[in-house]
Amino acid sequence: MRERFRVVGGAHLVGQVAVVGAKNSALKLMAVALLAVGRTTLTNVPAIADVTIMAELLRRLGVGVDYDPQAGVVVLDVPERIGHRADYELVRALRASISVLGPLVARVGEADVAVPGGDAIGSRGLDLHAAGLEALGAEVHVTHGYLVATAPNGLQGADIRLDFPSVGATENILTAAVLARGTTTIDNVAREPEIVDIAEMLVSMGARVEGAGTSRLTVHGVEVLSPTRHAVVPDRIAAGTWAFAAATTRGDIEVVGGVAEHLRAPLGALEQAGCDVAVTEAGFRVSARERRPRAFDVATLPYPGFPTDLQPFALTYNAVADGSAMVTENLFEARFRTVQELARLGADAQIDGHHVMTHGVEILSGAPVVSSDIRSGAALVLAGLVADGETLVSSVHHIDRGYPRFEEALRALGADVTREPDDELPFD
Repeated sequence: MRERFRVVGGAHLVGQVAVVGAKNSALKLMAVALLAVGRTTLTNVPAIADVTIMAELLRRLGVGVDYDPQAGVVVLDVPERIGHRADYELVRALRASISVLGPLVARVGEADVAVPGGDAIGSRGLDLHAAGLEALGAEVHVTHGYLVATAPNGLQGADIRLDFPSVGATENILTAAVLARGTTTIDNVAREPEIVDIAEMLVSMGARVEGAGTSRLTVHGVEVLSPTRHAVVPDRIAAGTWAFAAATTRGDIEVVGGVAEHLRAPLGALEQAGCDVAVTEAGFRVSARERRPRAFDVATLPYPGFPTDLQPFALTYNAVADGSAMVTENLFEARFRTVQELARLGADAQIDGHHVMTHGVEILSGAPVVSSDIRSGAALVLAGLVADGETLVSSVHHIDRGYPRFEEALRALGADVTREPDDELPFD
């Protein structure tokens, strides 16, 4: 059943909101569990739809999965013999499923993974994944919509340099290299906290990984790994979402569990724009109640730069901020779909290639809009909160993939947001 959010404008969000484990880490850690026979337990797992999809994918590989969304716990019972084919039916709904590629090649010596689908935010080529695995000795090709990798004689350590610090490629090469013979060095790797989280879990399983959080990883291969228990790192993108929610609605929100150090670029930009940003014992706090914040330029970059996942929130913020600003998307060419929906709400924004020029207005005007991905959907809900009248946000299944009980959290902060059936025909 299609659902939508009915959002009533005029809210100033105030109060506390808690963030739990990172979606972009939990899903990958579930794949990492494939590397060790036995029961691995993940805690602080978010109660989101994507975890359910990944759980089903792993079950079809032969893994026993017990997921308790209320407790935030996933127990994965990995048998000695597991499958190697990740079918399109599930992979198309979840790009993160490509993260089973490295563990399967390392454990089984082969992997057939459907070329992923997921969010409509632009091309995410798999060339870096393939090149890294080939450097480790695997044979990789695409056939009938599947990326097929085989290494019947095992993997061998190698010196690898990524042309771009791709998160997904870093993850797959790292998780393949931990069981390879010899030593692997990977240069120009992704440095995100989620990569550090994976490395820490691997080390707890008995892997020998050095350099996590820097641009160079060194992996000394081991013969076998052991199951472990690991807590998922807090979700910096969800935490950043609430930071922008406070700034956009001229509210005051303490983000419990948020790690300010993981959001240096966006929090620093908000502070320079006139918001009050402070680290607290429980997390951090963002307030913009005293004044209308100023618009600021944004250019998305790999970590520790401004995250591409927070770019839609920067667009929404700048749409109602004081002044004009340029938002530049350097990572995904199709991530400006939010702009046309903001324009329906009365935003003054023009796209020029991979730039968007925004001119802030005092208030938006409620209208029907549709989300195209997780972050766009959540950003449009925030836009509805600063619009006159009601905004109907369709395709909320996208939002559910990244934010557990999003409307409940918003209502606890003073928003008037309700979930309801969406019987309207989809529109472009």
